Amino acid sequence: MTFRNPTPTVDIIIELIDRPHRPIVLIERQNPPYGWAIPGGFVDYGESAETAARREAKEEVSLEVELIEQFQVYSDPNRDPRQHTLSVVFIATAKGNPKAADDAKNIGIFDLWNLPENLCFDHDKILRDYWHYRHYKIRPQISN
Repeated sequence: MTFRNPTPTVDIIIELIDRPHRPIVLIERQNPPYGWAIPGGFVDYGESAETAARREAKEEVSLEVELIEQFQVYSDPNRDPRQHTLSVVFIATAKGNPKAADDAKNIGIFDLWNLPENLCFDHDKILRDYWHYRHYKIRPQISN
């Protein structure tokens, strides 16, 4: 019997709390799909989402993060052109200078009002929801 289930992933919105305006860290992907993305990746078998988030932050941006809260789950079947994934998105904080590693080609530190236009996956929606939450404490509406 073969099961066709979505693959679990994590994305970590990392706020740099040692800088003015708490900018966030994005990576420029060196693998398709190309563009800017929230750091994250696949949850390994036997690994919790929280452990995966900490691991992916360390692997991709070389930062130890403190997970502040689980923000939202994004599960649109078309969110990732490679396969059906669902992402548990965390908000985290960190200090220091991120460095590109693993599959990150470059690192960018961005204020929320100055994000790059070529965001991968559904990260434009995630960051728009995060902006509303951070500024107005409005949680995203559940949609199909």
